[in-house]
Amino acid sequence: MLNISNNQIHKKVDLSEFKSGKIIFNKNYYKSLNKFLLVFAIIGFITLFLPWTQNITSQGLVTTLTPNQRPQTIQSQIPGRIEEWFVTEGDFVKKGDTILRISEVKSDYFDSRLIERTNDQINAKSSSVDAYKGKVDALKRQVVALKQEQRLKTEQTRNKLLQSKLKVKSDSIDFEAAKTNISIAERQFNRTLTLQSEGLKAVKDVEEKRIKLQATQAKLISQENKLLVSRNNILNAQLELSRISVSYTDKISKSQSDMFTAQSSGFDAKAQVSKLENSKSNYSVRNSLLFITAPQNGFINKAIKGGIGGAFKAGEDLVGIMPEKYDLAVETYVRPIDLPLLHIGEKVRVQFDGWPAIVFSGWPNASYGTYGAKVVAIQNFISDNGKYRVLLAPDNTDNTWPKAIRVGSGARTIALLEDVPIWFELWRQLNSFPPNYYQPENGKKSKGDAKKK
Repeated sequence: MLNISNNQIHKKVDLSEFKSGKIIFNKNYYKSLNKFLLVFAIIGFITLFLPWTQNITSQGLVTTLTPNQRPQTIQSQIPGRIEEWFVTEGDFVKKGDTILRISEVKSDYFDSRLIERTNDQINAKSSSVDAYKGKVDALKRQVVALKQEQRLKTEQTRNKLLQSKLKVKSDSIDFEAAKTNISIAERQFNRTLTLQSEGLKAVKDVEEKRIKLQATQAKLISQENKLLVSRNNILNAQLELSRISVSYTDKISKSQSDMFTAQSSGFDAKAQVSKLENSKSNYSVRNSLLFITAPQNGFINKAIKGGIGGAFKAGEDLVGIMPEKYDLAVETYVRPIDLPLLHIGEKVRVQFDGWPAIVFSGWPNASYGTYGAKVVAIQNFISDNGKYRVLLAPDNTDNTWPKAIRVGSGARTIALLEDVPIWFELWRQLNSFPPNYYQPENGKKSKGDAKKK
């Protein structure tokens, strides 16, 4: 019966005559199997022509739609030491509420009256600025007074020079008159002397004329001396003008130099005042940083740096906070080969961890427990995991996402592509070909509104 030998027993012996043969050969169970296989083959063949929606599946995480709604950590801008906590994990805080108080760890800021002392320095330097300003004003008045005095002295000396010139003219006239007088006196003396020698004049007359001639000569010498003195006065007046110009220029230059020095010192003091005011402002801001406050309404997730007395560096995470209000989204990662198939506004199905679902990736209408989403952002640079990040937002035309979903939960995404027959999809999968490439027409991104090419 096992057909091990070439001797065929059923040709020599009629097995149907035996009881066991009758039982075996009269069985018709294989006919039902044939019918089942035939029906299954027909159904399978028809199934090959049913539509199948190509898709891109990937894993993702629940996040928020905008960056300001995502969980964040609170840091301190300055290094410090934890002194007091005002919240516990799970507490709800409003924007501006104090979370903890810290203290300084740098010796430069230990002084409790640092701002007050800085303010005193500002007042002192401000007074110094006012003093320099007053000194500059006084020196300006001094320069004005010196210039006015120089002008008056110059006018006075010029008048004196003019008087000397007029005196020279007057003395010149007197000198010329004296020369004329001496010429007349000499002629008179000579004439009298001639008449005396002829006996017409007495000796007395000759003596008188001689005396008059000598007096006239003396007067000529006196007038010449006066003329020389007047000319010397002109030279003195001109020299005085030069001396006045040089002297007052030196005084005015010195006053202006002192004024510029005072202005420079005033500017330096003003710069120091500005620097001290900047330091005071920095100290005030630094004091406000000793209280760590909530940047927005939310819930305290975790105290990252716990305890009392623990020191930390600037920028170190201290506590985590979750915003009160947020819009859910899903971030997922796709392979570079699938990136050209995704477009802004494209329809995506999402299955959340913890929510029961029956998923038929190729028949989204037959799936249960999945929720609609759409692509709102596609990262243009590859991530560290070698894939591109895609951000999904809820689809307002589909079922509302569960309210109990929390940020950070896992999710499985199914991006819906082109509809193809099942036989084509099996052939593509067996050959490891990518899904059909297409572009939505007329800028429409959704699968229901865009025609897949």
